[in-house]
This record gives sequence, C-alpha cells and structure tokens, in this order.
Amino acid sequence: MKGTFVFILILCLTATFIAFKKDPQLAHDGLIQGLKMLWKILPILVLAFILAGMMEKIIPRDFLAQLLGWDSGLKGLILGTMAGAVMPGGPFILFPMMAVLMNAGAGIGPLVAFLSSWALVGLHRVVIYEAPIMGWKFTLVRLGASLIFPVIIGYLSDVIWRMYSKL
Repeated sequence: MKGTFVFILILCLTATFIAFKKDPQLAHDGLIQGLKMLWKILPILVLAFILAGMMEKIIPRDFLAQLLGWDSGLKGLILGTMAGAVMPGGPFILFPMMAVLMNAGAGIGPLVAFLSSWALVGLHRVVIYEAPIMGWKFTLVRLGASLIFPVIIGYLSDVIWRMYSKL
C-alpha cells in the first residue's frame, strides 16, 4: 500500500507541476475537478468498505472454505466464475469484497476466476450496454468464447501461486 501511495503521489505531483507550468489556472482547475470527483465517489467508497467489513463478520469461514477455499477445485473455480459474472458494481465494491473473501480463506484460483469473470463477462454490462449496442448475436458469440477463460485463468493462477509459495 505504501508503494502504491508513493507512486500515485509522484504521478499527481508531476501532473500538477506540468499543469502549473502551462498555466497556474490549469493546476487550480484540476484540483477542483479532482475534489468534485472525490465528493461524488466518497459515499460509495465508505459504504463499500462498511459492506466489506460486515461481510467479513457474517460469512462463516467454514462455509466459505467449502465453496471457494484452496481445495475447492473445479467447483470453486466455477462458483467464482459465476459469482463474478453476476457481480454488479465497479472496482470500489469488488476489490474490498475480494479482500474480505481472501482474508476469510478463499483460494487464489476462485478469487482470480471471480475477478476475471467480472471483467470478461459482467452480465450487468452485457444487458445494459453490450447487447443493446452490439446486438445479441455478437454478445452471445463473445460470451461463449469468454466463459471458459475465467476458469482457466483461475486454475493457472492457483498453480503459479502454489509454485511460487514453495520457493
């Protein structure tokens, strides 16, 4: 987390410096725009982290381990894929939830399948954006080609994680 903070801080200071050199008003306008975006997203962030904390307290570890644990095998990969496909919302909701699941004992494979499916399949985006814009034929072809990959990616991630953990 510290490294991420420093990296973003450097990017922010660099962008501010460049904007200020062009025109001091640009730096001011950029700061105001950033604060407006923060104000818009802050309530969602607060609620997402509260939800993540609540989930950590109410999901029984044994139940989670059985469904999405390290030894859940193909069942865990498929459940992770299905959960990711139907998970609505953006990264502000997804990543805190994934952190909770990981801390509660979910395996890397099912978590990566969950994340991959959310990114590749995302049924809420399919219904709202893709099918109406691209048509159902295109959408179904893309979904058919995409559905297997979260399982494969999850499996490979689990293999790599376990291999790396033995080093």
